[in-house]
Amino acid sequence: MRIRDLVGIEELRLTLLVGEEHLDRDFTGVQITDLPDPGRYLSGGELVLSGLMWRNEPADSERFVARLAKAGVAALGAGRAWLGAVPDDLVQACRAHGLPLLEVPVEVSFRTIAEMITPRLAELRDALGRHRRIVAAVAEGAGLPELFALMEGELAMTGAVISATGTVIAGTLDQADAVRLAHEYLTAPRLPHAVRTPAGTFTLFGVGREHRAASWALVCGGDLLGEADLGFELAACVALERTRTEEGRRVERRLAGQLIALAVSGGRDPAELNAGLRTCGIGLAEPYAVVNATVIRAGAARGPDPATLGGQVLEELLHPRVVAAAGAEGAVALVPLAGTAGELAETLRAGARALTAGLPGTRVSIGVSASLTGSSAIRGGAEEAGHARRLAEARGGGVVTSDEIYTHALLLATVPDDVRRSFAARTLDPLLDYDRRHQSDLVRTLGTFLECVGSWNACAERLHVHVNTVRYRIRRVEELTGRDLSTMADRVDLFLALRAS
Repeated sequence: MRIRDLVGIEELRLTLLVGEEHLDRDFTGVQITDLPDPGRYLSGGELVLSGLMWRNEPADSERFVARLAKAGVAALGAGRAWLGAVPDDLVQACRAHGLPLLEVPVEVSFRTIAEMITPRLAELRDALGRHRRIVAAVAEGAGLPELFALMEGELAMTGAVISATGTVIAGTLDQADAVRLAHEYLTAPRLPHAVRTPAGTFTLFGVGREHRAASWALVCGGDLLGEADLGFELAACVALERTRTEEGRRVERRLAGQLIALAVSGGRDPAELNAGLRTCGIGLAEPYAVVNATVIRAGAARGPDPATLGGQVLEELLHPRVVAAAGAEGAVALVPLAGTAGELAETLRAGARALTAGLPGTRVSIGVSASLTGSSAIRGGAEEAGHARRLAEARGGGVVTSDEIYTHALLLATVPDDVRRSFAARTLDPLLDYDRRHQSDLVRTLGTFLECVGSWNACAERLHVHVNTVRYRIRRVEELTGRDLSTMADRVDLFLALRAS
């Protein structure tokens, strides 16, 4: 029990005279004494209550307090009945020895304090014993399911572990609540953080890696902000289990990295590549995709580099299916496909959106290859995923599939920003200027006309205008830009200019 909790019991009307900086100090029992030297009867951690009958002169206070401090007493409660007030020399001695001093009113007996506190201390000791049994079980190898069963049985508390995007790693939690709590975890200004939902109140504690995007959250049922130490210990138990898992995954990452490096370098030993693919948990006839990821943190001066953090995030987004090997060109993972590569990309998009919504300024860039089979496809898949990830980075983040890199988008992404902007401005500025001066709609009409593959009627229908209006606007576009929209070359230039703007 903390001194803060004791002072907070209104019925006792205790006044803290010294030791405000020690309010969070725990005490484990109550000892009532008026012996001038009670040290032999103290074991440390007690709240000592004294009527001050030992004090005959000011020097007695220094001797008495020094003996209490040497014995490791947590605090001293001084009654006023004998002297009528707590003497200044006792206040000064307690301040000098860093011993909190409480003034006990005349109308409150020491017996009342002891009777009120003792059951609470017994309850806390019982809770501490249950907590220690949980910690001991985890230290001896109990996994997360056993941890949550012990929490429920010993502490009558529910628990779960979720990823930063709302995946339930362990425990029982409704998926909608998991997603909501994950967002609360990402946006919380500090941890632990209590959240009230329609399903009840939960307290969130961080587990593991320093960046929240790649870490787990321990979700405890109820408001534990007043018992944060308990939550921190439980989070440490989860972190211990995660560390055990990480040890095995570290070996898997190394093997995956070796396989990818061998394939990309042009290794031609099929047997070695096939063995590496099987080591990654992918059969020779099973479909898979190569995924490349980087994560850049806003204002980050320290911590994981974009490739390392990208690998950590990728593993959490696809937990527990994959491990990612971080390299110079981002983190790379071989992902078994339960469906299509497009479905995998959608899963990654949902996770990336959740992370960036909760961590503004964090840029997640992911590239996904086409569906592949066999070890001979790794090299091409890695190149596809790398190109797609670079295109995602050029767009400011997101998920890009291999389908998109074989289009004009890749061409534009490889052009320096200043060149791309200059090309767009030189081509489109006459139209933009005309639209501003005349409140016209030439740029929009041009874009729609090109999307309709030069069809006058389709363009007019989409814009809800007469076909002659479209013809007039396109003539103005040709006059202002000096282009001929009946030719493919000029159509391509204008199309690229619109996409580059």
